[in-house]
Amino acid sequence: MQFLIFHLDKDSYAMPTTGIARVLPLMELKTLPQAPSFVAGLMNLHGQAVPVIDLCRLACGRPHAARFDTRILLLDYAPREGRTHPLGLIAEKVEGIISIDPEQLNEACVDNQGAPYLGKVATHGGRIVQLISAERLLTEDVRGILFPQEGGPSA
Repeated sequence: MQFLIFHLDKDSYAMPTTGIARVLPLMELKTLPQAPSFVAGLMNLHGQAVPVIDLCRLACGRPHAARFDTRILLLDYAPREGRTHPLGLIAEKVEGIISIDPEQLNEACVDNQGAPYLGKVATHGGRIVQLISAERLLTEDVRGILFPQEGGPSA
């Protein structure tokens, strides 16, 4: 399987390329007052407002660093069966595409209920890479804020 590899602090993470529509340069975002701190804002994608999540803020408690290799991963986010939504994720130190055989993936052996989006791990290039599940990134409350047409707390 193909994965896009990136970093959060010193650790390596990856997401399946099948859910990534595009990798975009970092761009100016419209802030969303009173949104959760990890909601970086809205980006203008060909006239469409797309919510963007700061993975560093979500996972590490700090804002992303605006570096030459910080990117916005544009996902076809599908939290439930049926409708998909465009969703941007800011990721630091985006390296590129790697291949990981599904048989190389192992359970992380840690039940981190505070980070349900963290998945299996594999070794690549002598380091541990952990998968991030896009479908499990956002709580129901946050989905209701970002995608109110789906129903939820703000509907």
